[in-house]
Amino acid sequence: MISKSLSEYLKTIYILQVKNQEIRVTDIAIEMNCSKPSVNKAINNLKENKLINYKTYGKIELTKEGEDLAKKILEAYDIVYIFLKDVLGLTEEDAKSEAEKIKLTLTDNTINKLAKYVYKQLNLDTLNCNYDIANKRCLECERRKIKKSE
Repeated sequence: MISKSLSEYLKTIYILQVKNQEIRVTDIAIEMNCSKPSVNKAINNLKENKLINYKTYGKIELTKEGEDLAKKILEAYDIVYIFLKDVLGLTEEDAKSEAEKIKLTLTDNTINKLAKYVYKQLNLDTLNCNYDIANKRCLECERRKIKKSE
């Protein structure tokens, strides 16, 4: 598992990648409002963990493992955020802040159980597909069901 700081860099890289941007150190520094040396240090750590491909002054690309982990980080945030906001009734601002703090401290098993609980509490279709945060397909099935009912 990577640190909270590195997970934020990974998440930012993923979001920039989804926007179809060619990602450079400067892009990450601007997006995260931090210095280029900080980004370079994080990039080197992510590269050592085989989560990104990067050559000095080149573009930054997520590896398959990096992309999967970034999606998992975003998914964990979403689940915790929805729980705090829609189940516990926290304000949007408080839910966002707390979800950022909590998401990385929970195990996959806890996230899986929390997701099932949230879906049940919000009267969404049950997660009969053996939901697992590491298995993106199951959650996408549920999202399609939700969108159809809106």
